[in-house]
Amino acid sequence: MAEIIQVNDKTWRIEDGMVRFFLFAGDSKAALIDSGMNTPDARSMAQGITSLPLMLINTHADPDHISGNVAFDVAYMSPAEEENYRAQGAEGKIEKLHDGDVINLGGRSLRVIDLPGHTKGSIAILDEKYRVLVGGDSIQDGNIFMFGPQRNLALYIESLGRLGDYQGLFDEIYPMHGTFPVKATLIPKLMEGAQSILDGRASGSPVDMFGNKVMLYKFDYAGFLCEK
Repeated sequence: MAEIIQVNDKTWRIEDGMVRFFLFAGDSKAALIDSGMNTPDARSMAQGITSLPLMLINTHADPDHISGNVAFDVAYMSPAEEENYRAQGAEGKIEKLHDGDVINLGGRSLRVIDLPGHTKGSIAILDEKYRVLVGGDSIQDGNIFMFGPQRNLALYIESLGRLGDYQGLFDEIYPMHGTFPVKATLIPKLMEGAQSILDGRASGSPVDMFGNKVMLYKFDYAGFLCEK
């Protein structure tokens, strides 16, 4: 059963086993950021916390992030993520989010940052008021999935490099997996680790992930699961 944990007066994290998602409230509306892996009731959970009008934002559309989407008529996400979303059998309308878009919750604005690499349409969400970056799966200290048709390690590195444009606007990162929260100092470490894999300098170990034979490149700050 998912566990709801209050972070501050207007922020909650919902721990759903190996994944988490978030509820951000403003003065006039609230945003559910992802909807978990085993939580088709994610909407009613959020509405039990706040009575504000509720919208859904997806950082990306892997199956462990969209289980509660079924209860929403509209999901906000990058248009580049629609292919992945439909591949999971998801229906319903998509409202497109583009890099630089700002979602105003009333006294709390969320800025969209394109972060492709983990998936084609992965995004990050910058909450300048609370100085937080929601990093989806791209920024975490767990094992980051970088195998399969959606993944692009070179683009992932490029995307993380673009976050330098927002340096100084956030202190913490809210990841969907692993430790909560993590520091912004993790970003250059992830870039270096990913680059060492591309360059052939990193050593990996073969592992089985859901029937896929992949390589785990494990560093002291995170891991990457990549094609062999």
